[in-house]
Amino acid sequence: MEKKRRIKTAVLISGGGTNLQALIDAVSSGEIEHAELCAVISDNKDAYGLVRAEKAGIPRYTVEKRKAERNPDGSVNTEDRALKQAEFERELVGVLESTGAELIVLAGFLAILSEDFTKRYPERIINIHPSLIPSFCGKGYYGLKVHEAALAYGVKVTGATVHFVNEIPDGGRIILQKAVYVKEGDTPEILQRRVMEEAEWVILPKALEMVSADMAKSEALNR
Repeated sequence: MEKKRRIKTAVLISGGGTNLQALIDAVSSGEIEHAELCAVISDNKDAYGLVRAEKAGIPRYTVEKRKAERNPDGSVNTEDRALKQAEFERELVGVLESTGAELIVLAGFLAILSEDFTKRYPERIINIHPSLIPSFCGKGYYGLKVHEAALAYGVKVTGATVHFVNEIPDGGRIILQKAVYVKEGDTPEILQRRVMEEAEWVILPKALEMVSADMAKSEALNR
């Protein structure tokens, strides 16, 4: 019997890694059959997600973004900012290439990636966003800010979206979405937890399996 092809997948994180844990659990249970978690990369050396990776036996790496220098008047030199971004992404690409990663999952990764980076991996980067895109998405919408905006607007239904990543923040093709009802008395923290439990942890593993299975199938057809 031919061994099932597993797509090497790197997961990029910045914090606690709850979505990473959902992926680890889905691989362990067999829900994800066509992806292998080959690396966890964090832009924060103190991210608890790195501990989750260690416990699961997944190679872990830290690539921290160096801040641009400030001028005496407090402004930031745009050329210096661009240079620091390029250095960060160059190091990130080096780690990805060293692990053989074929697919990238952004699971609570807060660093913005440039168009130069995303063009390297067309429809090979997927992201989980805690709203029903196109609502409450794009630049400035991340973490609790998304849920604060949803509650301030008064929506009755929110949710999560998994999408491909391109040069537009939260602008890539949608893969999966799942709705979550807003309840009376919800705070941003309560809503955030419900969206994670009822949507994010459900659709992110499903999306990874869908995309990796499609990649494996396409590879087999092109042999």
